[in-house]
Formats: sequence, structure tokens, C-alpha cells
Amino acid sequence: MKIALAQLNYHTGNFESNTQKIIDAIGHAKGKGAELVVFAELSVCGYPPRDFLEFPEFIELCESAAKQIAAYCIDVACIIGLPSPNRRVEGKDLFNSAYFIENGKIKSVVNKALLPNYDVFDEYRYFEPATRFECIEFKGFKIALTVCEDLWNINDNPLYVLNPMDVLIVQEPDLMINIAASPFSYLHDDARIKILSDNCRKYDLPLLYVNQVGAQTEIVFDGGSLAFNAKGEILDEMKYFEEDIQIYEFSGGQIIGREVVSHHTLSDLEQIHHALILGIKDYFNKSGFSKAILGLSGGIDSAVVCALAAEALGPENVMAVLMPSIYSTEHSVQDALDLVNNLNCKHEIIAIKDATIAFDKMMEPVFKDLPFNITEENIQARCRAIILMAMSNKFGYILLNTSNKSECAVGYGTLYGDMAGAIGVLGDVYKTQVYQLADYINREREIIPLNSIIKPPSAELRPGQKDSDSLPEYNILDKILFEYIEQKKSSRDIIASGFDEATVRRILKMVNVAEFKRYQTPPILRVSPKAFGMGRRMPIVGKYLS
Repeated sequence: MKIALAQLNYHTGNFESNTQKIIDAIGHAKGKGAELVVFAELSVCGYPPRDFLEFPEFIELCESAAKQIAAYCIDVACIIGLPSPNRRVEGKDLFNSAYFIENGKIKSVVNKALLPNYDVFDEYRYFEPATRFECIEFKGFKIALTVCEDLWNINDNPLYVLNPMDVLIVQEPDLMINIAASPFSYLHDDARIKILSDNCRKYDLPLLYVNQVGAQTEIVFDGGSLAFNAKGEILDEMKYFEEDIQIYEFSGGQIIGREVVSHHTLSDLEQIHHALILGIKDYFNKSGFSKAILGLSGGIDSAVVCALAAEALGPENVMAVLMPSIYSTEHSVQDALDLVNNLNCKHEIIAIKDATIAFDKMMEPVFKDLPFNITEENIQARCRAIILMAMSNKFGYILLNTSNKSECAVGYGTLYGDMAGAIGVLGDVYKTQVYQLADYINREREIIPLNSIIKPPSAELRPGQKDSDSLPEYNILDKILFEYIEQKKSSRDIIASGFDEATVRRILKMVNVAEFKRYQTPPILRVSPKAFGMGRRMPIVGKYLS
């Protein structure tokens, strides 16, 4: 039996596109001799559909798409993912389902049992968990078909009291197939491989696993679909961050014609780079946009975002706006111009001096003799946001936010100023990682000017300003933030590991006090195990650790 895994990039709610992609993949795989073509979790509607699932018409369109796909399954079968109605009155109205389609008909429906409700997942909000489990039969073989999380309850601290494979294995299946929507983080591929490999060894069965690829707003899917033998060894690893279709032959209880291969390891930095490029590209393509705008200061963050945007969208579609103030240094303007020339992207220079003077005069009757402070600094940042949004409105550009994770964490940014934007490109990338990204971008030639990398970071909103005036050095700050945010350690545990107590308590307080700012910032491309946004939900007025 020849089985194709179709790793595709879906668009949430775009039934016409998703359906056609699936039909085209079926035709392609059938032409290569495939007898069964397997697609990802919720492939028909895209993942995650969120509250689209509350609209009856959305579910009807899913069913209609499934029927269209079924009509093309003559002399070839397929497995697709979609939400399906729960016909029982009790429980949630929907299941997260896998349809097995053969000879133009839906032969079996397999429902997901383990519904994740952690980090970016919110499936129990919508779906009823399955309680009955049966293998599907095709070409004389029994297939244990599961949906994503249903294979993840296999570790020393299980999240669920049920394990679907423990039920399915009693039916003596020949092969496991798992359809998934497994989001990317730069630490996730190793964990994913271990979990799937452990299943093969526990149940002594080979496994075909298909993931989706592409970005849905802030969530990136990296692909990397897999084939394992019964020993849990990798027989094939499909492309990362690209669509891919591969065909596997199953015979005699094993996947044949494939040798054991090593995991195709990409460095954390390479993964982050590829994920950000894909995230930018899909955000624009799936939203119907083509042109990006950003403020280019001559600093490292905006330089990295500009370079990533130029790679993702093409330099001709990127507008970099230089907005020097009276405190901007001459070398910062030159660094920004050097970057623009290296990338060959569009640019404008619009000084904000006149705007800030106008605001100073306008506010003088109210501020009177009060000294210059953060108020005037923020006015400068907000003047820049006004300019960028004016150009966005006038010319159809979409504003990219350039704040990094370190800044977002401690609130080192101006709300409605430099924290504005439609999508946060670096909001899940710590400052120390931004420098590493700059070096990676420069791996073949100098794109980001060296001076942007080596000079002390500064917002340049007052004379001689440096980030270190307000924050600990980034090499210390980022380590503490990682322990708190990603590792979820308490102040007590972080201090016990050797960090200065006063510094730790100051940083954690800054993080929690800044929650109100993060609540109002754009969605952030998720590349870490714990990103700001839907994956980290904190109370704004909470007292703990503040």
C-alpha cells in the first residue's frame, strides 16, 4: 500500500483555496501511485479556526468542502481534518475530526479525544472529546488513526487520564497514522520527535505523521512531517517551513524502501530566522497585503526587521522611514541609509523636529515650568507613529512593529508610539538573540551595517541616552527573563540560582507592571515555547510578583 503525506499551507476560513489545494494534492499523489493521501488536522478549514467554529455556516462549509473532496477520491482514498457536528445533545456541539474517504464516500470518522487547553491551544472551548476508538480498515490493513494530541499523553507527567492508543492497540492495528497541527517553537522539533518515537517503541508499530506548514497570524507551523519504523527510528523527515508531499510504501507490517536517517537538525537561530520569514510572508499574503512600512532608526532591532521584511516580501515592497529627532546622532542616520542601500528597499527621511516643537508649544500652557522627562520622550515616539500610520493610510502600507521581547517584557517602549504596528516581528526574540540574528543575516555579506550591531543600544530620545541607563545589561536581563517567562521560575528560584536579588525583584516587577502595555500591542510572531499574547495570559491588575 502506497501512502502519501501531504504537508500543505492552509488559510483559515478560505475554503475555496484549502479545498483546491487538497484536491490538487490528491491528483498529484494519485499520479505518483499513491492509494491513500493524508492531510493535516483541520486541514479543510485551517488551524486554529477559533470562534469561526461558533458559526453554523462555517461548519456547513466544512461539510460541503468534504463532499467536494470526496468526489475526487475515486481509485484513491484520503484522510482530511475538519470540525464535525456532535449529534448528541449532551456535550459540546462539535468534534475535531478526521474523515477517512474512499470511493467518493466518507467511510469512517475518527474524533479527537485529548483536547489541549494550554499555551496557544484552546480546543476544549469548542470540541467534545471522543470516548470511542476504532481502527479504520483499508487495503486489508488496520490503521490506528489519531489526531495530534492523542499521541502526546505518553510521558512521566501525563496531562490526561485517557490514552486512545491503549484502546486501539487491542484491535491489533498494523500501522499508526497521526494528523497534526503542531505549532513551531525553536525547541519543539526535538520534543515532537521524542514523543512520536516513544509511541512507536511502546506499541511496536510504525508511524506516519503529517503536520501542516505556514503561519496563521502569530502561530507558525514548521512542517517537518515524519515516518518512523516500529523501533522509533526516523525513516524520513519532510521539509521544514515549506510545502512537501512524500509517498511511502507499507508492506509486511513495515514501511519499506527507506533507510534510517538522522534528525535534520537546524540551529535555534536558523529555525527562528526561517519562522520569522514565513510568518511575515503569510501574514501579508493571507491578509491580502503586499507592502510593509517600518520606522528605521539605525539601531539593531529595526535593521533586523527591515532585512527580514525585504527577504520575505521583496525589497521593492518595503518602505523604511527615517525620522530623526534633535537627539538622533549623525551616525544613526547614516547607518540606516547604509542598510537601505544594502537592501535596495524604498525609504523616506521625515524629521520630527517641527512636530515635537509644535507639541511643546501646544502643551506649554499646561506643563508650564515642569522639567523635561519621559513625557517629552514619549511625544517624540508618538510623533513617529503618527507619521508611519499616515503613510500607511495614504499608500496602503502595513506597519511592522520592531520591539524585541526584552523590551516588551519590561515595558521599555512607548504605548501608541514605537509599540504600534499590525504584527510584531521580534516580540518573541530577546535582544541578545536579535544580535545573533543580525550576524546570521550577514552570514554571506554585510547587509546590516556593522555599526548598527556594535554600538550601544539607545532610543535616542534625550541627549546621550542608552538602554543601560534604564535597564540591566541585556546579557543579564535576558537570562533572568528566560528563567521567569519560559521556565516559569519564581523570584526565589531565580535568586537561588545565583542572580542578584535586587535585580531579579526589580525585573520581575517591571514585567508584571507592563502587562497593560502588552495587552494593547499587536500580535507577535511566536518562535519560543512561551510567547507574549494568546500563549501567556496574565491578569493586568494582579499583585503577585509586582
